[in-house]
Amino acid sequence: MLRQLFAAGGMVAVSTVVTGLLYPLAVTGVAQAAFDDKADGSMVERDGEAVGSSLIGQSFEGQGYFHPRPSAIGYDPADSGGSNLGPSDEGLLEDIETRTREYREANGLADGAEVPVDAVTGSGSGLDPHISVANARLQASRVAEARGMGAGDVTALVDEHTAGRALGILGEKAVNVLELNAALDEAAPLN
Repeated sequence: MLRQLFAAGGMVAVSTVVTGLLYPLAVTGVAQAAFDDKADGSMVERDGEAVGSSLIGQSFEGQGYFHPRPSAIGYDPADSGGSNLGPSDEGLLEDIETRTREYREANGLADGAEVPVDAVTGSGSGLDPHISVANARLQASRVAEARGMGAGDVTALVDEHTAGRALGILGEKAVNVLELNAALDEAAPLN
């Protein structure tokens, strides 16, 4: 019996070292070697200081910034999740109507102008870091005017920060809001 207890204890110790220490160290080492920027959280830096992760959406206020998708959780990564309201929920429909009106007003669009769906609906996580190219292009004039830049310069930055489809076929092209706003701050800082 004592021999079996020592054998079982030895297996627990070996398993703990292998799965709790060696394996995590090996995975971390491979990640750091092969995917250095992603392994450290895909941080976006400005003036040598981290301003956020390109993988997590955050709020941007003011006319001089591109605005992200709405978030049901206030962009708090500790509370990741959507509103869980169904497509026929009156509260959701009212929110979308209000957001559509506010989006048109903020971007100087006509009352009947089409608004991209991602501009007025939140993502499932509430932390989507991307907006559609159409959404970014509609915001470009407002941002250019607020920063005293040419609309073409802002549109060029949008194009520069547009990511292609995943694996070349999945999803749609998208613009990372944090990376784009960081590039804007570098090109034409707000006073």
